[in-house]
Amino acid sequence: MGLFILSISLAMFEGWLNYTSYIFRFLWLSNFAEPLNFVMAGLLYLFIAAQLNVGKTRIWPHFIPFVLWLAYCMFHYTQPDAVKFNDSIDVMHLNIPRLEEHPTHSDDPLGIRQYVNILTGIYFSLYTLLGVRILWLKAKSLGENLWNTSNSTLTSIRNITIHIILATLIFIVVKIIFKDDVGDHFIYLYLTFMIFMTAVQMMNKSTYYDEVSTFLQVPSLKYQKSSLSEEDKHLILDDISKHLKEEKYHLRSSASLSGLAKQIHQSTHHVSQVINEEIGLSFFELLAKYRVEEAMAILSTDLGKKLTIEEIAERVGYNSKSAFNTAFKKITQQTPSQYRDS
Repeated sequence: MGLFILSISLAMFEGWLNYTSYIFRFLWLSNFAEPLNFVMAGLLYLFIAAQLNVGKTRIWPHFIPFVLWLAYCMFHYTQPDAVKFNDSIDVMHLNIPRLEEHPTHSDDPLGIRQYVNILTGIYFSLYTLLGVRILWLKAKSLGENLWNTSNSTLTSIRNITIHIILATLIFIVVKIIFKDDVGDHFIYLYLTFMIFMTAVQMMNKSTYYDEVSTFLQVPSLKYQKSSLSEEDKHLILDDISKHLKEEKYHLRSSASLSGLAKQIHQSTHHVSQVINEEIGLSFFELLAKYRVEEAMAILSTDLGKKLTIEEIAERVGYNSKSAFNTAFKKITQQTPSQYRDS
């Protein structure tokens, strides 16, 4: 997801250079983001496949379109500045004098760069269909209705898929109505909205804003001014243990430090302090410890021998099979499968 956001940000940066005409001052950046058209949808598909735990997905084939188009763009990147100058005039339909150019070679020997928008539309449409397919199959395997599901992972991926479908439709409509790169600002507006909403979600779920602190604060002084007495710490520790051992808070896929703090009516900062100082772990390490212990108990039963590793991961609060495997192996030095076999 991070690579996807970086890709669309770079594409919008190139658009900004074109719309402001600053591209004429940095001609070496001409069309630098064009190959990214053929990696964005692949990155989203990999993200969706990972979130839905879709078996073993090979990563490198999804980068082949990007690598091939990047190699083909080298015919353009190695052109003299005059050729790039005139190319920018053409794609933005600017009414300014062209420069006399002396190309050393053709910048489009196969004559396919003129179809880049059509190829991009096809590429995004295919990956969107693949993403919808694995999302539908996952919902079907869980017996869930995509439009009325309580599964947080399915809900998130469904909403992401809707955004991608809308962005693809906007791209197709813009390219039908406008020629070349004129009209791209409509696409950039929607992509900016997507990035903004992602940032809002990150801020809403971050515990950083639950504390009175500063980014200049030295980590070693984190709890130096804490008002907690030893008695307070023990009371909070008892509440934490109760919610983890008796109420199984750690089994919730949405478990978070701020969520646990609300459950026991304490500040996030104080709960974090008690976990760090009294248990010697971070919240996520403590969460992993309880989840892995729960998984070990399940794996030791007859039911655990029938369930898939993915199903066990979901039962103990993990949305990702890979995250479950990593945590399990870090604590037990074995994968879940190896532990069950032993």
